[in-house]
Amino acid sequence: MNLGEVKRLRAATPGCARVIHFNHAGASLPSQATLDAVIEQLQREAISGPMEAADQSVQARARHAAARLLNAETENIAFASSGSAAWGMAFNALGPWQAGERILVGRHEWGGNLACISRAVSAGARLEVIPCDETGAVSVAALKQMIDAKVKLIALTWLPANGGLINPAEAIGAVARAHGIAYFIDAGQALGQLPCDVQALHCDVLKGAGRKFLRGPRGTALMYVRPAFLERLVPGQLDVLSAPWDGEGFPVRADARRFETSEVSVALLAGLANALEEFNDLGAASVRQRIDGLCRQLRERLTEVSGLTLHNLGPADQQSGLIAFTLEGWDSADLKQRLAQRGINIGANGVAYTPLDMQARRLDSIARIAVSYLNTEEEMDVLLEALNELSAQCG
Repeated sequence: MNLGEVKRLRAATPGCARVIHFNHAGASLPSQATLDAVIEQLQREAISGPMEAADQSVQARARHAAARLLNAETENIAFASSGSAAWGMAFNALGPWQAGERILVGRHEWGGNLACISRAVSAGARLEVIPCDETGAVSVAALKQMIDAKVKLIALTWLPANGGLINPAEAIGAVARAHGIAYFIDAGQALGQLPCDVQALHCDVLKGAGRKFLRGPRGTALMYVRPAFLERLVPGQLDVLSAPWDGEGFPVRADARRFETSEVSVALLAGLANALEEFNDLGAASVRQRIDGLCRQLRERLTEVSGLTLHNLGPADQQSGLIAFTLEGWDSADLKQRLAQRGINIGANGVAYTPLDMQARRLDSIARIAVSYLNTEEEMDVLLEALNELSAQCG
């Protein structure tokens, strides 16, 4: 991705002219074309009627783009209102849970997923944490030693929310597939950052939100379900779309849309379709190269800020676009607010987001810089200048 292309992409993104945005892991800046897609659909609904303007081609376009993103078929894709909603629906459809059944997770598992798992634990299932290797990533060797007939699910947060770690999702998937164990991937921070091939990952379920690095609208998410795995999932909620009357009963759909309902925001899906197409046209490999190059520079320069401590895990030469840090004398939420007053957006995460990992590392909170291909070296300069000034205030 050359500088001319980056300039073109920034010019097509209104927010780039108004704010320095390093919170793409929370929600990224949509392009004008994505905004237009949402607005145009709403205008059609206002003029023709919301039901009358519900063109099925919009959903088909979004589903095709999502399938291309993941190397899947369109019938393997379901849409939801959030990544957490998608993960929760799939997890709950695995039940009922029996006493003694085991759920294996990485130490970095997303707090919302752990909240869902707590219901299974209440029913007698056991939640167990896979040990980390020397870099802080989920240990594949340790996972292999934990496998037995009681393991019902392996769940992985591929790119944790509180740092730059990239967990070995493909190698973990190979273990799960070899033993016939269900494998769920939370790809919330991976989609839009890394190439994502569900065939190579050997996953049964994968989900991610549209609002993060994919730059889609809030209130959108996509979920992949492996076709042969569908029969193991019994959704807790059905309606006329997911289980339509066939004259004799209500058979559940044979595709991933068994997790959808008939009520959907077509406008948001129109925006998601555009965002997915834009990303697919850029190519995941090109995006990954751009983000990695910027982050290598930024991580190195952050080490020169007095009082700043980086909190990333994983090999130094293989990091995501998420950079976790703390600044001496500053609460992370206060730091986020102070930078926002200067027109710089970053994130701040507390223990609840990744409770197992944060507690293991004795961290109360972290500040988070999330880099996109939209960011520039000039924006990094402004961020570093601000951090140095704020550090000096507490020096």
